[in-house]
Amino acid sequence: MAQEEKKKKQLNIDLPEELASGTYSNLAVITHSPVEFVVDFAQVMPGMNQAQVRSRIILAPHHAKRLLHALSENVKRFEQQQGTIQPPKGNQDPAMPLTFSGPQGEA
Repeated sequence: MAQEEKKKKQLNIDLPEELASGTYSNLAVITHSPVEFVVDFAQVMPGMNQAQVRSRIILAPHHAKRLLHALSENVKRFEQQQGTIQPPKGNQDPAMPLTFSGPQGEA
């Protein structure tokens, strides 16, 4: 019976072929309003002072919290298997000011 209940709760996820290769991002910019979180995934090229947004994901607050938990758990498992993730070496300033030149959304 437990196996049958587990099957009923299983969610099948379809990955369309055009999305299967993924999109590379080495920068994420997160903003929020009272009703949603917006995560812009961008790509920064070496020597450039501009990043191009490759994908934008909009989440309800409770889904953002679930994503935070899932990402935290996966990083923990990764580090248990692969070792501690070290910040990149070099002149990458985590406090680098960011400006956004896209459309300004309102909720």
